[in-house]
Amino acid sequence: MRAPILMATAAALALTLTASAASAEDIQIAVAAPMTGPSAAIGDQFKRGAEKAVADINARGGLLGKKLVLHIGDDACDPKQAVAVANQLASEHVVFVAGHYCSGSSIPASAVYNETGILQITPGSTNPKLTDDAAAKGWTNVYRVCGRDDAQGLVAGNFLAKAYKGKAVAIIDDKSAYGKGIADETRKAMNAAGLKEMINEEITAGDKDFSALISKLKQAHVDAIYFGGYEVEGGLIVRQAREQNLQATLIGGDALITKQFYDVSGPAGDGSLMTFSPDPRQVPAAKAVVDSFKADGYDPEGYTLYTYAAVQVFAIAAEKAKSTQLDDLTKVLQSGMAFQTVIGSLKFDKKGDIVNPEFVFYVWKDGQYTQIKS
Repeated sequence: MRAPILMATAAALALTLTASAASAEDIQIAVAAPMTGPSAAIGDQFKRGAEKAVADINARGGLLGKKLVLHIGDDACDPKQAVAVANQLASEHVVFVAGHYCSGSSIPASAVYNETGILQITPGSTNPKLTDDAAAKGWTNVYRVCGRDDAQGLVAGNFLAKAYKGKAVAIIDDKSAYGKGIADETRKAMNAAGLKEMINEEITAGDKDFSALISKLKQAHVDAIYFGGYEVEGGLIVRQAREQNLQATLIGGDALITKQFYDVSGPAGDGSLMTFSPDPRQVPAAKAVVDSFKADGYDPEGYTLYTYAAVQVFAIAAEKAKSTQLDDLTKVLQSGMAFQTVIGSLKFDKKGDIVNPEFVFYVWKDGQYTQIKS
């Protein structure tokens, strides 16, 4: 393992160990996500998924005869903090990271992981640039167990073109790597399917008052708002739209599939749509894990099982390779073998993306989201 690119100060990040003392014989792995900030609810899903996977693997005797020890990095969905977290994890001799969540965090952190020989498997970063750029540079350390925004945007764009043919659609993004990326892909697909948007607008993540934007959308009589961004801003936009009597349907990506969205939107969020993979809680292979989570009083929604699956993929690759070295893991990951996980059977292409990802629509109602049957 080569030396970290840049050593981070302790004040720049939040990092803990699940065990008070780690043996030199233990295998150090990590989960990195926003444990604080607006997307902390997603970070909690990542943490719970990783902790459960590690506990289950250790209960079965560990990995390669050794115990897994989990480090938890808080990137707060901030690119600079993500780099600081990545460097700190490298200094802790971590061999694998399940993370990050925000594409804007995963992309810069991936450079640190590549430089230091760490395998990165993200449960939720969907921007195509993450794996496209890594592959173009010849890196072999970056993978994801979720689909990409070009696949997700194709589903959303085709839906908009069909459902809102001849109607007014607005496309809004928050300028983040994720938000702008998925909005661009959705716009491209929608335009190719024959529908041109009425309005394009950008917001700034962290903004609270969208009254001017809502007024503009209302004057344009928009019927649908496609929002590329995260759950808090999405919830505020639809709530403020209803307060101004704008009844346009809010449609977004996978970031809206967290209860925090509805906590912000309230009943105004009813009818809002979002794309996500088919509910992994319904996968037969996940039943035992889901039942175990629920027995502990937790419903493994959103990215919980995706993070569990990321740890599973690492463990399966390590067992197959009989090693935790990146070069050995890469040979297994790029061999074309199928990895049996709680979210189903996964295969990776040469870029590190899953083969044949699937996206479907979900709808919010009464504080719950349900998959729309096609």
